Amino acid sequence: MFEIRRATPSDAQTAFDIRAQAIRHQCIGAYTTEQMLAWTAGSAKDGYNDLMANHFYLGCIQGEPVATGMLDLEKSEVGAIFVLPGFMQRGIGKRILDHLEGLARDCGLAVVNLDATLNAAHFYRRCGYVGVEPAIYHSPSGLVLACVPMEKRLL
Repeated sequence: MFEIRRATPSDAQTAFDIRAQAIRHQCIGAYTTEQMLAWTAGSAKDGYNDLMANHFYLGCIQGEPVATGMLDLEKSEVGAIFVLPGFMQRGIGKRILDHLEGLARDCGLAVVNLDATLNAAHFYRRCGYVGVEPAIYHSPSGLVLACVPMEKRLL
């Protein structure tokens, strides 16, 4: 059984590990090995744990976390959608995204935006997001990555 639950501070390392595994599996070819290793270096204590205070969610199967997703209400931004490699291609990412969009609607957001990784832009387009122009994402850790800024009208 699949369920989505709000993450707690104690989930930070699990969420960080899901993110690292998803990036290292799914971003091959879209980014260099060096970029992926730098992107996934460290641990949740390096700042990722701060995200748990936001609307951060875990997708769980049989109670075990297999996916993550976050909604930043201040920025009207959806992010951190990652699925463990063994659970990809099962619609889990879409279910997380739908959940976050529902929360955004409930909070009165008319539009949400995101910075899609190069390998995920097609997924987001299939989910109704618009955006094709590449840009550069500057992470809080100083990493610079190509991305595709996208948005979706909710209301």
